[in-house]
Amino acid sequence: MKRCLITGASRGIGRAIAKKLAGPDVTLLLHGRDTIALAETCNAVKTNCAGVTSLVHDLATPKGVAKLAAQVGDAPLDLLVNNAGIAVVKPFAEITEVEWNQTLGVNVTAPFLLTQHFAPRMPPGSSIVNILSIAAKTGFPNWSAYCMSKFALEGFSQSVREELREHKIRVINIYPAATDTEIWNEIEGDWPRKKMISAEQIASAVAYALSRPSDVAVENITISSASGNL
Repeated sequence: MKRCLITGASRGIGRAIAKKLAGPDVTLLLHGRDTIALAETCNAVKTNCAGVTSLVHDLATPKGVAKLAAQVGDAPLDLLVNNAGIAVVKPFAEITEVEWNQTLGVNVTAPFLLTQHFAPRMPPGSSIVNILSIAAKTGFPNWSAYCMSKFALEGFSQSVREELREHKIRVINIYPAATDTEIWNEIEGDWPRKKMISAEQIASAVAYALSRPSDVAVENITISSASGNL
């Protein structure tokens, strides 16, 4: 029986990954802040897997992360997917301290705390998947807080990967280009969503990396539209 924790599973990429990984030998531990949307994800996968647990917590604070970890319990995880994230899109001079700290908390501190908490008990052959972004490698105007957080998670995950090699725990980084999810509903501007990649395509890449033999690590996957990054 495999235990898989996916953060940010209410919708979008997280929901697509949950659907892709559901199986009769899999217990899914699904996190989200939106109770209704998370329930929809749980209902979509519960008939296809061994069990589903809903985890409604705010990862912007260490207290919220601690509550999630406590609900997950002490049984080892076979997979941790750090997917939850927020994006503040505005000129850097307009970003508030609260917005900056929330971005740092959800996108950087939460993956750090969850990895630090769960990795020591993960068995050989298990995996940690970090959903990063092409914004972990390239800066974009008006995305300074988001890019900062993804650059930070990139450095952290590269270092952790080297530390966990001796324990045979794989660290897999996914770098999607603009992805057509609900996040764009909250971002001002006219975005060409029909040209974006889909959440399902990212989920397929995650599933492929995880399907490799336990001694094979597909460590970095960049996914973008054939027409280029947005």
